[in-house]
Amino acid sequence: MKVVEWRREFHRYPEIGFTEFFTASKVIETLRSLGFSVLYGQDAMDGAARFGVPAKEILEKAYHQAMKRGANPALLESMKGGYTAVVGILQGKESGPTLAYRFELDALPIEESQSTDHLPHRFEFRSRLKGQMHACGHDAHLAIGLGVAEKIADRNFAGTIKLIFQPAEEGVRGARSMIEKGIVDDVDLIICQHIGMGVPTGQIQGGVEGFLATTKLEVTFLGEPAHAGAAPEKGKNALLGATTAFFNIQSLGQHSGGKARINVGVLEGGTAANIIPATARMVIETRADQQEVNQELVERVYQIIASSAMMHRLEYSIEIIGEATTFQCDEELVSLVLEEAEHIEGFTSLQKSSVTAEGSEDASLLIRRVQERGGYGTYCIIGSDLAAPHHHAHFDIHEEVLPHAVQLLERIARRDWEIAHF
Repeated sequence: MKVVEWRREFHRYPEIGFTEFFTASKVIETLRSLGFSVLYGQDAMDGAARFGVPAKEILEKAYHQAMKRGANPALLESMKGGYTAVVGILQGKESGPTLAYRFELDALPIEESQSTDHLPHRFEFRSRLKGQMHACGHDAHLAIGLGVAEKIADRNFAGTIKLIFQPAEEGVRGARSMIEKGIVDDVDLIICQHIGMGVPTGQIQGGVEGFLATTKLEVTFLGEPAHAGAAPEKGKNALLGATTAFFNIQSLGQHSGGKARINVGVLEGGTAANIIPATARMVIETRADQQEVNQELVERVYQIIASSAMMHRLEYSIEIIGEATTFQCDEELVSLVLEEAEHIEGFTSLQKSSVTAEGSEDASLLIRRVQERGGYGTYCIIGSDLAAPHHHAHFDIHEEVLPHAVQLLERIARRDWEIAHF
C-alpha cells in the first residue's frame, strides 16, 4: 500500500519544527505531480507570527541535511529560514464549499528505540537522524494527507479542497503563522485528525473535548558577573532571580474558574562555581480549560518575573514561544464524519466525542478561526493500538488503519453537500 510506504519514508527522515525542509519538499513535489496548486514558503505563512523558531545554526544544519538527501534545491531556497508550510489546493468539477484538512509535518527531539521488538527498527525504517523521531504519529498523518491527495486528483467532487501541511505543531508553534497569512479565511469546513491518542484500533471518534488553552514562555534574566569569593556584592545574581521566580510560579495552578496547570520545564544559568551567574533562562508553560483562566495565569507569571527581577536588580525579557486555545467541535460536522465512517469496514466502533488527556493542540487556532468566520470545524480521532504512548522512544502505530483514514477523508471530500445540514 502506497500510504504505508509514504509513512515509512517520512518516519526514516523526521525533522523538528520549522526544519521540515526535506519533508516539505517531498510533499510539494507529490502534490504538484497530482495537479494541485501549491502554496509554500512565505506564500503559506507569516514569518513574524511564528513561535519558537530554532536558532539560525540549527536551521542551516537542517537545510544542508535536506540538500544532501536530495531535496529539490529550488524548493529549499524558498523555504530557507524555516518557512516550511505547504498548502495544496484543488478545485472540484462542481461548485461547493471549501473543505480543509490539516496534517502536521514535524517530529520530536527523541532518540528512537533500537529494541528488537520495535517494528520500525526490525523492518529498517527507524529514524536515520540522531535524536529525532516521529513519536507522535505525524508521519502517519502526512501519509494520510498524500493518500487523500492521490484519491481526489480526479477532481470528481464539489467545491475546493485545501490540504494544509503545517510545520511545528509540537510546542503549538506553527498554526498561527498560517492563520495570519489568511490560509483558512476562505474555508467553510475544517477537519483536523489525529491517530492513536488512547483510542483502540477500529474505533473512530468524530470529535474531542478537553483540549487546554496554553501559553509557552521563554524568560531570560540578565545580571552582572562577579568573583563569588572576592566581591560577591558587586554581582547581580541572575540565577538567584530565576530561582525566586521558579518557586513562586510553581505555587500557582489552582483556580476556581476551571482546571489550571503550570510548569517550569527548564531552569538553567551560570558558568562556574566561583562566578556570580550573570544570565539565567527559564521555559514555562501555563494550561487551563478556559482561555480566560489561562490568560490570568500568564499575567500572574509576568508579575512574578518582573517582581523577582526587581528584587535582585536584574533585567529580563519574556518571549511567547507557543500558544493554543480551547475549542468546541461543531456537532453537525461530528455527525457528518461518523455518517461517512459507517461505510468503512475498518471502523467497527463509532463514538461522537471523547475527553482528551488534557493536552493542547494548535489545531485549536485553525478551528476557532474558521468558526469565527462562520464556518464549521471538528477534530476527530482515528483509533490505533500503540506500541508505547505518544512521545515515547518505542512509539509505533498499527499501519492497517492508514487506508481506512484515507478512505474516510476521501468520502467526506466527495460528499453531496446539498444534503449536509450546514
